[in-house]
Amino acid sequence: MEVSRRDFLKFSVAAGSGTALAGLLGSGVNLGPAVARAQELRIKGAKTTPSICPYCSIGCATLVRTIDGKIVNIEGDPRSPYSEGTLCPKGAAIFQLHVNPNRPIQVLHRAAGAGDWEVWDLERAMDRVAELVKKTRDETFIEKLENGKLVNCTTSIFSLGGATLDNKWNHIQQKLMRGLGIVPIENQARI
Repeated sequence: MEVSRRDFLKFSVAAGSGTALAGLLGSGVNLGPAVARAQELRIKGAKTTPSICPYCSIGCATLVRTIDGKIVNIEGDPRSPYSEGTLCPKGAAIFQLHVNPNRPIQVLHRAAGAGDWEVWDLERAMDRVAELVKKTRDETFIEKLENGKLVNCTTSIFSLGGATLDNKWNHIQQKLMRGLGIVPIENQARI
């Protein structure tokens, strides 16, 4: 096995750090107060509000920490009997769902063949989506099959939910899609 210089340095740093830490612990140094102090500084002055992860039906408990009404940290609650303070990857990303500078906050539309995006107000965008859904459903709705069996469905619309959708939204989406006669319904969290 050939070891590059970079790998050698990585292994050396890891071994040195491990040896130093083991030496500290072996000599009886108690790191508990330092860890507790670091934890205290991380959330100093923050108001803690118990909450629940919105993503699945387990309902893992979370602790939302805010300073002046702004979310600064979200983590699992160690008192939770389900997760004991741990969160799955979706739950661990709750903070980014709420506080993300890259999250779009305006409706952007790019017309067919256009090179630039234009900002639409929400009402205009929702009216356009409703118009296109109705048009597609009306044009492709199948009431009965050739053999006379009642199916009441449209085969030209597909629904794909996202992994960051919570249970309440997924329930409403299912009701809406089934009411429109849409059969192919999937959720990206399950794929």
